[in-house]
Amino acid sequence: MSELETAMGMIIDVFDKYSGSEGNKQTLTKGELKTLLEKELPNFLSSGKDKEAVDKLFKGLDENGDSEVDFNEFVIFVAAMTCCCHKYFEQKGPK
Repeated sequence: MSELETAMGMIIDVFDKYSGSEGNKQTLTKGELKTLLEKELPNFLSSGKDKEAVDKLFKGLDENGDSEVDFNEFVIFVAAMTCCCHKYFEQKGPK
């Protein structure tokens, strides 16, 4: 598989790894999202346990208001984070 195909598969695998432990296998609950962030993006939250930040992020991701983050909502988050990282490293530039 190409690098992009591998990356896409990894995104699916990460979502599947954390979804469903508290219910619906097709979505992430707030608790599942918090665990995912702590394990997969440990530097994203300053303390890794910042409840207010998780609540705010969850509310922003849950576009349809069903109190769960589905795969489409999760992919939008991953894409937005990737864009932010790209912009950060682009601005930092070579020294």
